[in-house]
Amino acid sequence: YTLVDATDAGWLSGQTLILGAISLALLVAFYAIERVSKAPLVPFAIFRRRTITGTNIVGLLVAMALFSMFFFISLYMQQVLGFSALEAGLAYLPLAVGIIITAGASAPLVTRFGFKPVLVGGLFITAAGLVWFSQVDPNGSYVGDILFPSLLAAAGLGFAFVSMTVAAVSGVEAHEAGLASGLINTSQQIGGALGLAILATVANSRTDEAFTSGASQAVALTEGFQAAFIVGAGLAIAGAVLAMILVSGRASREHAEAAQRGELDPAPAI
Repeated sequence: YTLVDATDAGWLSGQTLILGAISLALLVAFYAIERVSKAPLVPFAIFRRRTITGTNIVGLLVAMALFSMFFFISLYMQQVLGFSALEAGLAYLPLAVGIIITAGASAPLVTRFGFKPVLVGGLFITAAGLVWFSQVDPNGSYVGDILFPSLLAAAGLGFAFVSMTVAAVSGVEAHEAGLASGLINTSQQIGGALGLAILATVANSRTDEAFTSGASQAVALTEGFQAAFIVGAGLAIAGAVLAMILVSGRASREHAEAAQRGELDPAPAI
């Protein structure tokens, strides 16, 4: 709540600072309780696994870029292109279908080459889609400004999410699978809230500057969206770079080899 409402309340407002302090205090209390618990909900030893920790950091960044992408595309379609809510929803269908198709195609790639190269490649493709989105025009069209870049972003997201899901539970014991799965979902939820708060602030700031300089509403809003998409692309690129550094290539190869020998189930399509 602190992060989501910070855009409206202000990052340095009393509400944000007080609620932020309470949030941090609760996290510290949770850590202290877990450290002395005989049966902790989150055994912190799991973070000693390089791939688990790296994947959760990457998942945080991916969600920061992804959630904001959907948010700002919706605003652009409705506030600039004049789409109704129903039309905007239907306009997302190619993106959704693209993710489904790419996710299915990425499963054998993860089994063949390992989750790390597929994850890194997917994040770079997602970043390219966001850079394309940053070229949206106040007089744009659905095909040129939404459809084509969304298909590119869909391909990247399909590759990234399947491989990230596999990497997030790679090498864990059977009794730790639920914890590992919960951690990656938590990282994505936190990343979505944090990313939306940060990028909304970026977009609003750029829009206010454009209004001050005399730009029309459509132009000012579009410039704000462009700035947000560029920052989102930077987050996706940062995720790709960190995946190259933090995610174990050896664990990725061993997972692929085990899957090819039939010792593991093939990578899930979703």
